[in-house]
Amino acid sequence: MINQDALDSLLARYKEVMAEMSRPEVAMDPRQSAPLGRELSGLEPAVKAAKEWRELSEEAAGLREMIEAETGEMAELAEVELEDVTERLAKAETDLEEALVPKDPEDARDAIVEIRSGTGGDEAALFAGDLFDMYQKYAATHGWKVEVMDTSEGTVGGFRDITFALKGTDVFGQMKYESGVHRVQRVPQTESQGRVHTSAATVAVLPEAEEVDVEIRAQDVRVDVYRSSGPGGQSVNTTDSAVRLTHEPTGLVVSIQDEKSQIKNKDKAFRVLRSRLYQMELDRVHNERAAARKEMVGSGDRSGKIRTYNWPQGRVTDHRLEGDDKNHALQNILDGNLEDVVKALALADREARMEEAASGE
Repeated sequence: MINQDALDSLLARYKEVMAEMSRPEVAMDPRQSAPLGRELSGLEPAVKAAKEWRELSEEAAGLREMIEAETGEMAELAEVELEDVTERLAKAETDLEEALVPKDPEDARDAIVEIRSGTGGDEAALFAGDLFDMYQKYAATHGWKVEVMDTSEGTVGGFRDITFALKGTDVFGQMKYESGVHRVQRVPQTESQGRVHTSAATVAVLPEAEEVDVEIRAQDVRVDVYRSSGPGGQSVNTTDSAVRLTHEPTGLVVSIQDEKSQIKNKDKAFRVLRSRLYQMELDRVHNERAAARKEMVGSGDRSGKIRTYNWPQGRVTDHRLEGDDKNHALQNILDGNLEDVVKALALADREARMEEAASGE
């Protein structure tokens, strides 16, 4: 059943955005036109679906009137055509119901991903490396570009932490479900008794912000430069190329040392800082709008355990899902085949949003 209030609101907003974008002062200002353009792109599929639904509804109504008014061959032909239109109308109504679900305007953005080893020492660092390899393979299947921004290697391999950017189509919309604590259960390479240990790594997925999204005042940022260091703290560069940014108003600190060029490191550091600040603002707005809402997925809560990778059992369990969607073959997931998991999480998220839209919350 189409929520008419939601449909009227969406069409009204579409007209408002179109009118705003047609104003010269808005079109010439990227700070105004960029977010409006993204919103318009998100509204257009629903507007198209609404148009098709209304046209088919009117066509079906006309055919019913014809069947009542006519007899013989004309009525029979109208009945046959009505069957086809009714079938198409049912699909159009389903498409429109889904299109009316509030979209996350950030889904189309690129993403910055931060993986940090947690409990488990060297084993956690190795697991962080496994996660990075998994995401590289997943990115390759979608044709996304992977740009490593900063790394801190573990003493026996893997990463204590690694930050990288993913660029492509709908990157954040697919990667956002990876935010959270990933737990691994396996026998570490250094374990002589063959005992299974539990380690963890934390993944944070941020929508990459553009310069027009976040204004960072120069006087709010302290910039420190120093020499890059590798595992164990040894110097790996003879110049002060590493950069640390401290955003005084929030206390956020970003350190980048992956490039040999101080300029490149500074540029990457500002990209990360900008995205973290943007995420903070998104979280604030989200919390204000949905303080009482409890979502199974899509909340980006990085404090909860979302997935367990069990080596002895060859299984990956996503704790946010149920039934057949909950467990998956370990090697298949490590090979970057996350599509089924992502689709299941996106479906659960969409269903929750559809219920919310239908209830008018």
